[in-house]
Amino acid sequence: MNTPLVLFISIPLIEIYLFIKIGSSIGAFNTISLILITAIVGIYYARYEGLNTLKSAVNQLVTNKIPIYEIISGAALAIASLLLILPGFATDLIGLLLIFPVTRRIIFRKVSTKYKQSYKSNDPIEGEYKDLDDQNGK
Repeated sequence: MNTPLVLFISIPLIEIYLFIKIGSSIGAFNTISLILITAIVGIYYARYEGLNTLKSAVNQLVTNKIPIYEIISGAALAIASLLLILPGFATDLIGLLLIFPVTRRIIFRKVSTKYKQSYKSNDPIEGEYKDLDDQNGK
């Protein structure tokens, strides 16, 4: 089955399940309050971390280095903010994990090693070429 389709269907189901379980434990008002508080605090902290990432990127540019980590980190912070705005406990947990620099680095390291292993190849690429300038009489 298609992965985006599975996520599109399963995430709301997980969120509804968690709403029912947590709501029955702590009450409806407390559940709604907790969702609003995590969204507000998460968005504020995402903004704070976003500014720190921007400062770090500027420092990298000043030292003539490419701010690759900062670019990826900025994209992760944007995704984390979106996840925190969406109501739900599972999306809030994933968003909070992406906001904190320590867990963000761990996630990046896991993903990067996965893709390095899958695309690692020492085989040469063979091919032919034709110089188009020779054909045009130049």
